[in-house]
Amino acid sequence: MNDRDKHIELLRQRGQQAKQQSGTGVRPAVHKPPMSKPTPPEKPKAEKPRAEKPKEMSGAPTRAARATRPTRPTSPKRSKAPKAPVRTSPSTLTPEQELERRFWWALPVFFIGAYLLIACVSYLSSWQADQSLTQWSNLFASKAADALNMCGKLGALTSHYIVGQWFGVFGLLLPVSLMVGSLKIMAFKFLNLQKTLRSLGVLMVVGSVAMGHFFGADREVLGSGLGGEMGIYSARWLEAIIGNEGTTLFISVVGLALLYFVNAAWLRRTVKSLIEYIDRRNELAKVRLAEQTAKMRIAAAEAAQKALAAEQEHRERVAEVRAQEAVSAVEPMVAPPVEPPVEQLVNLGAETIGIDIPGNPELAVLAGQKNENLIALDNGQWGYVTGADADGVVEYVYMDLSTLPPMLQKPTIAEKTEVDQPQQEEIQFIIKHRPAEDEREVLAPAVSITPVVNVIENNFEPQGDQPATRIVHFAPAPDDPNFIVEQIVSEEQVDDHLINLSEVYDPTLELRSYQKPPVELLQDHSKRVTVTQEELVENKNRIVQTLLNFGIEIRSIEATTGPTVTLYEIIPAPGVRISKIKNLEEDIALSLAALGIRIIAPMPGKGTIGIEVPNKNKEVVSMYSVIKSSRFQDTKFDLPIALGKNIQNETVVMDLAKMPHLLVAGATGQGKSVGLNAIITSLLYKKHPAELKFILVDPKKVELTLYSKLEKHFLAKMPDEDKAIITDTQKVIYTLNSVCIEMQDRYELLEAAKVRHIKEYNEKFVNRRLNPEKGHRYMPYFVVIIDEFADLIMTAGREVETPIARIAQLARAVGIHLIIATQRPSVNIITGVIRANFPARVAFRVATSVDSRTILDTAGANQLVGQGDMLVSNGNEIVRVQCAFIDTPEVDMITNHISSQKGYPSAFELPEYVPEGETPTSVDLGKKDALFDEVARFVVSRQKGSASDIQRNFSIGFNRAGRIVDQLEAAGIVGRGEGSKPRQVLVQDLQTLDIMLG
Repeated sequence: MNDRDKHIELLRQRGQQAKQQSGTGVRPAVHKPPMSKPTPPEKPKAEKPRAEKPKEMSGAPTRAARATRPTRPTSPKRSKAPKAPVRTSPSTLTPEQELERRFWWALPVFFIGAYLLIACVSYLSSWQADQSLTQWSNLFASKAADALNMCGKLGALTSHYIVGQWFGVFGLLLPVSLMVGSLKIMAFKFLNLQKTLRSLGVLMVVGSVAMGHFFGADREVLGSGLGGEMGIYSARWLEAIIGNEGTTLFISVVGLALLYFVNAAWLRRTVKSLIEYIDRRNELAKVRLAEQTAKMRIAAAEAAQKALAAEQEHRERVAEVRAQEAVSAVEPMVAPPVEPPVEQLVNLGAETIGIDIPGNPELAVLAGQKNENLIALDNGQWGYVTGADADGVVEYVYMDLSTLPPMLQKPTIAEKTEVDQPQQEEIQFIIKHRPAEDEREVLAPAVSITPVVNVIENNFEPQGDQPATRIVHFAPAPDDPNFIVEQIVSEEQVDDHLINLSEVYDPTLELRSYQKPPVELLQDHSKRVTVTQEELVENKNRIVQTLLNFGIEIRSIEATTGPTVTLYEIIPAPGVRISKIKNLEEDIALSLAALGIRIIAPMPGKGTIGIEVPNKNKEVVSMYSVIKSSRFQDTKFDLPIALGKNIQNETVVMDLAKMPHLLVAGATGQGKSVGLNAIITSLLYKKHPAELKFILVDPKKVELTLYSKLEKHFLAKMPDEDKAIITDTQKVIYTLNSVCIEMQDRYELLEAAKVRHIKEYNEKFVNRRLNPEKGHRYMPYFVVIIDEFADLIMTAGREVETPIARIAQLARAVGIHLIIATQRPSVNIITGVIRANFPARVAFRVATSVDSRTILDTAGANQLVGQGDMLVSNGNEIVRVQCAFIDTPEVDMITNHISSQKGYPSAFELPEYVPEGETPTSVDLGKKDALFDEVARFVVSRQKGSASDIQRNFSIGFNRAGRIVDQLEAAGIVGRGEGSKPRQVLVQDLQTLDIMLG
């Protein structure tokens, strides 16, 4: 019986008692006036046993009542008897009625909780679009926009307060608490609902404060932050009172307390189970130890018994042997004689010549011939005679007899024992020996013959560990007929320039821990939008009808849908002129009621005419999808840039190293800055800081400032410049001229290396074919990006155009590439010199066809729809591309990821540019480098000074070495730089240097 049934049973008993008291008569009402004061609550409790006496008495109740009249406890009993039914009448409900009443109370609470839960979950994705509906005045306004929240305006408003204003993401627990409370009203017992409600409430408040403390305020997340405004305010209040560490400790303690409160019973059961398990293990270990001890005792007893029996048996055997020795004598044992080694001398007559002895020991030999041609050599080894030549030279084959079959082996000498050596692969060694007239007299020194030794090298390479064999011809000397002289052939030496070629130079070794940005930093903005069949058919019919109205017939039409536009390719009937269709561009646009109609007549490489029609619903191409595409990930380009997707929905990836320069133009707000961000992001995702450097020029000071965090990784600047992003016009002129100096230095290095391109030079340097002591170094690619080129021309004039023209004409081979962006692509801004050296161009939407012809040499850019719609020309054809979209927060996350890693000590320093008529920038010798004196002595002692020499010998960075060289030049120790050549040392000895250093 649960609590609810007990409660209903108690109410039923009280009702029955009230009915019994009311049925005793009206006599208790007679004694009501004498009561002047209400009795204390203890007295009714004392009357409870007396209240049953009238029921047990068989006499008249009047006499009993009179007998009890003087007593005080009886008066309140009689006075309260008529009121009992009135007090208990509201509680006289049946169990079914009580359950129904609870159900109608719980139903609206559960509905409100479920409604708020759906609204809060929907708020997580629609809060930005519903910000205009967060006021109560917009709730019943008819002109207000419809809410994207699944629960409408009211859901958007309430979820804004619960999640955005109060508890943040933990506000989702508020509707959950309401739903749990509805279950509590229904008196469900499957869960400790009261404990659950308390836990949810504490978790909601503490979680909100924790989110506000750890993540703070962020208007880009749920309008206020993950913790809500109340949680953020509470966290700030706690931080002001107990400090940051104290707040963290407070949140941790409360969280652990809540965790223990929720899981106390489970923890107690777990600890109890663990203790019981340990006790069982200890008991089991004790039992096993006792069993092992008993077994050991039994085994020891058995061993002792066996030892006694063995000792007794041994004594009996000893006694028996002694008895036998006393009876019989012992005979001495004689060892069998050992036969001496047999040496069979072979008669070298005609009958022995031509006997075939197998070169392979595994081949069979006749049993009768097994020892006829086996002789012992003077060096103690064995060989088979194979014959003799016309000069009487004996020829035999040496073999290792241990590998032969037993039938072919010669008996070994018993007196000599050798340690078995590991068997090696058999090597055949042929020796030609010139004997004396009688082989038996070989050992006699009868004739004096001078030994003639001739060594011939083998004509094959030894394989693995197998030693190379030699064929030796010799004549025996009288004192040592088996004397062999081996000539040691010296090994071939390697040229000096081929030493250490296997150690390839790694330019990324200085930043070996650098990690490229992960794709997860980008957001997938793309939403797949499909062009409906009705839209395609409608546009096709209108195009066909418009052409028929002007007397143009077509054979077929084919539609290709893209992210922004749909390409309709038509094949006209024979005899139709292309120019006639091109002149109908505006009429087709009028019939389709759409802007951005472009006619491509004819299509490059096809026998069709293309008509590009914008889609009603355009698709956003995200940088995430472009970077993640296989075409970009698998590309082998030196400088790959991913621009977006074409009409065929294919990722457009181009190589900036082959362009080699890029001109970007477009009106304000058409996607030009997004296009530059896409280009920079593509290079950051593919290249290492040692392989690429950017020079960024931003006259507006706001477009490229996000990349200033990459100063120590990817940026290059002039020496002693504070900012890596160049915004001042005069500094732009100096920087571009400095790039020209770098270009000249690189060409001198290419000339010294006898190569024509930076790729060949770097490959040669990586393979250690170039000596760094001669000024050679690894060359990273340079990408110079200039934004707002029109403003730069207006303020600086031709001083900027001249270095840009030089770089555009000459810098391709040395890896320096230009990207110029402008809003006004007029002829006076983009001159003929620049246009001639920028074959690759990107055109966003422009105002007039004249501007389009200035950029692309043809019209079409004025007919684009904007919002990233662009035309890309690489000299051969013009392709319509939807530019990849990357937002500012994504660029910020990428730069933060790169800047958080270890970088170089400073930005890549460009050569110092000194205008004509000016002196070089003065160097403050009062702030000399700590290694200045040591480097000065090193340079003077070697009489050669270069930054690469100093960098390698003192293990410092190239930029620091360059600054030390500038200080040496200012001090008069070395001369001015002459390109890639080492500087001239002006001080001849260390004594003079010591005087200069003081």
